Amino acid sequence: MCGIVAYVGSKQAYPIIIKGLKRLEYRGYDSAGIALINGGLNVYKKKGKVSELESSLTETDLKSTIGIGHTRWATHGEPNDVNAHPHYSTKENLAIIHNGIIENYASLKEELLRKGHKFLSATDSEVFIHLIEDIQDNLNCSLEEAVRISMTQVVGAYAIVVMDEKAPDQLIAARKGSPLVVGVGKGEYFLASDATPIIEYTNEVIYVNDFDIVTIRNGELSIKSIDAQEKTPYIETLEMELESIEKGGFEHFMLKEIFEQPRSIRDCLRGRVFAETGHLVLGGLREYMNKVISTDRIIILGCGTSWHAGLVAEYILEEFTRIPVEVEYASEFRYRNPVIREGDVVIVISQSGETADSLAALELAKSKGALIFGVCNVVGSSIPRATHAGAYTHAGPEIGVASTKAFTAQVTVLTLIALVIANKKGTISEARLMQLLFELETIPEKVEKALGLNEQIKYLAAEFKDAKNFLYLGRGYNFPVALEGALKLKEISYIHAEGYPAAEMKHGPIALIDQEMPVVFIATKDSTYEKVISNIQEVKARRGKVIAIVTEGDEKIKTMADFVIEVPATDEALMPLVAVIPLQLLSYHIAVMRGCNVDQPRNLAKSVTVE
Repeated sequence: MCGIVAYVGSKQAYPIIIKGLKRLEYRGYDSAGIALINGGLNVYKKKGKVSELESSLTETDLKSTIGIGHTRWATHGEPNDVNAHPHYSTKENLAIIHNGIIENYASLKEELLRKGHKFLSATDSEVFIHLIEDIQDNLNCSLEEAVRISMTQVVGAYAIVVMDEKAPDQLIAARKGSPLVVGVGKGEYFLASDATPIIEYTNEVIYVNDFDIVTIRNGELSIKSIDAQEKTPYIETLEMELESIEKGGFEHFMLKEIFEQPRSIRDCLRGRVFAETGHLVLGGLREYMNKVISTDRIIILGCGTSWHAGLVAEYILEEFTRIPVEVEYASEFRYRNPVIREGDVVIVISQSGETADSLAALELAKSKGALIFGVCNVVGSSIPRATHAGAYTHAGPEIGVASTKAFTAQVTVLTLIALVIANKKGTISEARLMQLLFELETIPEKVEKALGLNEQIKYLAAEFKDAKNFLYLGRGYNFPVALEGALKLKEISYIHAEGYPAAEMKHGPIALIDQEMPVVFIATKDSTYEKVISNIQEVKARRGKVIAIVTEGDEKIKTMADFVIEVPATDEALMPLVAVIPLQLLSYHIAVMRGCNVDQPRNLAKSVTVE
């Protein structure tokens, strides 16, 4: 969840680190800090945003060619100056930044206290640096060796970078379960949680594997395993462009990413869908297709928005492939002793590819013999590397904490997966496949048209910005869209919102309906249309305020609803890609009007790399 960044080379480290922290702030923004070697090992940290740390250092001499920085999402210890990273060792000659959770920190801390170590913070992270210091002192070993030994004693997830006052050209880093990438420049190196702070300076990166130790010393880099075996670094070239992580004239990253969806969906389809020839290509499935088409069950794992994308996929996969599908919260999956059989296919969905719960669930399913397929956005992230096969969504960096283009990209790729399997199994006719492929190719322009409703939705947001609660209702393919719409609103505006299948309203939620309750219906023309109309009438009979997302040209619902938003018509299996757009915009505008920070909502972080 936290963001870490470090630099060693010939340039001034502070400007690189502070800019990097700003780019990583979507990972955590409770507090921030840096450490530099400048007449000693100096740590500067501050509660709040990176900008507050920056403002506090305007009169400070920050000259140094080595440094580490951190932006925090609090787990152990409340957000304050003391709990902010970096953390010193007892002698204040070592400093650490850490992303992750140390599960056995309490027992380690108790032992270190008995040995005379003094702790300043309430964090688990501070225990790590004291443990490293203790090992180094007792064994009289190198810092690298002390880090290696500490890794055998620590239980949990971590990406760490350690600095030593006596070694002004050295950084030691290690990872287990939390992301870490090394940027390779000319005579300089960068370390970060992801590539966003690095891309401005180099496009050559090394993705660090679990239990690896990275040592940068005297301008040289080495990587060793936890058992001290030398490893050959594999350098990859990033395709990310700097402009993709800038706002590009939009007020917020979230709004930019909402408006990027025609392009991101088009990028998902490029090279995969050829409607004129009825051709559909998904290379990641090819090697395992025989296993996939013969499976008796598909399990989909995800968290948050990715789970909602999985629910859409359940409808699509079952309709077209006739394979039973179960959609599970990854965070619950491994704790209920799930039944997993050899031959099961497990699809793991994650925007970041680093979601801790999804990674843990993936490893459990893999250990039971399931075939694991990943749907991720970030190339080189942990989940794609742990799967048997997969497909990238190619949505580009998503900086806003509330996922928007990730959802539509995931649904697009999952739709392609369903159609490829159905085609291979023969459970979809050629005519139906062609129809869907042609319709898929039109989705980007239909999303573009839906985005043209922005001003109308802004007016609607002004009407409801002071609401205390919202209800979102949909049926069939649009039920997961209702869930996603409710999640977006509560995430960024802090208005309580719930999504339900529309038919379930009368089994409880209808008790909430009164003239103060806005009810959003996803009521596009599909096989459940008449049923949804009945549900709208039930709400109106109880004086509820109805906001309806309808198919363009719908006159029937217009006579019933208080507010109508018309979206372009498409096949009902593809409607989630279009119907979700106005819900994203509605959430965004309500949040802005309420004065909320839509890119960095309270208590949330983008990449949930801890349990």
